[in-house]
Amino acid sequence: MPLKADLHIHTTCSDGRLLPEEAVQVAKDKNLASLAITDHDTCQGYFKAVDKANELDIELIPGVEITSVLGGKEVHILAYYFDPDTNYLEEFLKEQKKARKNRIKGIIKTVKKSGIDVEYDEVWAEANGANIGRPHLARVLTQKGYVSSPKEAFIRYLSNQKLGSIESTYPDYREVIEIIKNVGGASVVAHPGRFYSTDEMQAFVDAGIDGVECIHPSHNFKLQKKYTEFCEEHGLLMTGGSDTHEGVDTGYTNLGVVTIAYKHIEKMKKMTEQRKNITEIKS
Repeated sequence: MPLKADLHIHTTCSDGRLLPEEAVQVAKDKNLASLAITDHDTCQGYFKAVDKANELDIELIPGVEITSVLGGKEVHILAYYFDPDTNYLEEFLKEQKKARKNRIKGIIKTVKKSGIDVEYDEVWAEANGANIGRPHLARVLTQKGYVSSPKEAFIRYLSNQKLGSIESTYPDYREVIEIIKNVGGASVVAHPGRFYSTDEMQAFVDAGIDGVECIHPSHNFKLQKKYTEFCEEHGLLMTGGSDTHEGVDTGYTNLGVVTIAYKHIEKMKKMTEQRKNITEIKS
């Protein structure tokens, strides 16, 4: 059986429903060789799951999905194989957590204009210490009876189209790409088929992005082919994953259903090892 990996999942450390340790068990049950927990703007899922991964002999790749801004639009950049223990990264992610709180407050303010009675404290309680995000607000709206499901909350109130421009303090995408390089990791554009124009994809390339998430639940075969060819043209890494929030009604699939061949992991490993060696020589 060919070795496969799921390089995009979320846990209870951000807006998923699986505990990090549970995610590793699911990966084992589905015969995955590798798993990357890519919670929003936090590495806590990795730290909580690493012992379980060692126990089950699953390769747990350090991962995170970092929120940034390109041309006034929120964009997500996946990072892999970085050193998760650096103070530099830890301090950056602390600022990201503050930015997430500020953004959700702005979203709540916008939603309340539609006659929705919801307060930040309710959403914060739902997040239960995790990095707060729109799915937590969607659950609160469901609990309060404004919608029948979190999916409906996104359709009616929380999509980017419905929200319009929300002020944020997220960093520029170029800064994020540079930070990932500085901690020895690989930077990857997340789910490009959902959001990005040709010009925006070129902007990522010009900024030094390392790869593109070609395989994603929102990408049909035509989009997968498009981004695979884009990677081949620009010499970029190819990644993929389920983007699961397992147990959350997002319209996405479950862990291990959307995967990437292990040969792409090997390419990423080789690239990041070379990057770390260069960084050590310079220091």
